[in-house]
Amino acid sequence: MSRADRPALIDRRRLAALTRKETLQAVRDPATALIALVLPVVLLFLFAYAVSLDVRDVRIGVVLESDAAAARDLAAAFAATRYFDVIPARDRREVTPAVVAGELRGFVVIPQDFERRLISRAGGPLVQIITDGAQPNTATFVSSYAQGVVDTWLASRNPAAAHRSVAVEPRFWFNAELESRRFLLPGAIAIIMTMIGTLLTALVIAREWERGTMEAIMSTPASVPEILLSKLLPYFALGMVATLVCALLSAGVFGVPLTGSWLALLTLSGVFLVPALGQGLLISAVARNQFVAAQIALLSGFLPAFLLSGFLFEIDSMPAPIRAITYVVAARYFVSCLQTVFLAGDVWSQFVPAMLSMLAIGAVFFGTALARTRKTLDT
Repeated sequence: MSRADRPALIDRRRLAALTRKETLQAVRDPATALIALVLPVVLLFLFAYAVSLDVRDVRIGVVLESDAAAARDLAAAFAATRYFDVIPARDRREVTPAVVAGELRGFVVIPQDFERRLISRAGGPLVQIITDGAQPNTATFVSSYAQGVVDTWLASRNPAAAHRSVAVEPRFWFNAELESRRFLLPGAIAIIMTMIGTLLTALVIAREWERGTMEAIMSTPASVPEILLSKLLPYFALGMVATLVCALLSAGVFGVPLTGSWLALLTLSGVFLVPALGQGLLISAVARNQFVAAQIALLSGFLPAFLLSGFLFEIDSMPAPIRAITYVVAARYFVSCLQTVFLAGDVWSQFVPAMLSMLAIGAVFFGTALARTRKTLDT
């Protein structure tokens, strides 16, 4: 048989027919719409309101042992800040049990000889700051900000001395308000898209194996690439719609500024869906049971994306072997690019290498899934 007489690996008419069949099946399946359209919105609201790295209204005690006017003024400075929810006390024994019980994150002691320390300023501490080390990040915040309140109060009492010292004026780029929501929500979109792309594809194909419909498709003249592509194209479109919905909610409802362009956002999302769908396809080639496919998708897709993408935990602070693993997690590149396109703009010098990495990971998934999928009924 000559090359011209050989059947094409992908016939466009067969591919269009199979894709239409899969699209109709996805539209008619309420579980698919629930996972692809409702679940992203619910998860985005959870990430927006339930997950926050902002430390505000931390409950601390302020033990005022001195009756001097300066001591009362400092205690009032602690009560006036929005970062602390101050519980006043006259003796440290009143607040110690609350710290032990976790009701307070620490307390500040303004000692009896506070005015004498303030006048002498012999280099010793003015106040004592005690924090609950069970939560190190919060403890560090309480200690640092309490010291900042004292320093600000001292500067307000002696402006001339403050002007003679070195003035530090911080400038925060990309997120001047220091709101964690503004970089958490772009990362949350990546986690949501990982779940949709990996879990939905794996479950849908596994469901067909369970129902026996995949066997009927395998018996048709359609080639394996045609079957796999027809399974992926509708869910690629669903994934893009879900990304668009999440981005619109983030920008319009939650106030995350989209500094970059929609073109860059959708391009990055489309590229990321390649490894996400490819991973789901590979899972479906290994597991032909929905329960097993869901477990594998959560263990190999959602958890690595959540823990190893830099979404919540800094990659640079991880041990070297774990940092090496993050390079094969596609969400690592997508999280960083989404945070950039939302907060900094279109930085294509960062986007292009990230997209190439995601495409390479997707090519490995697709190649492995294609190699494991045969038009036979044996497992």
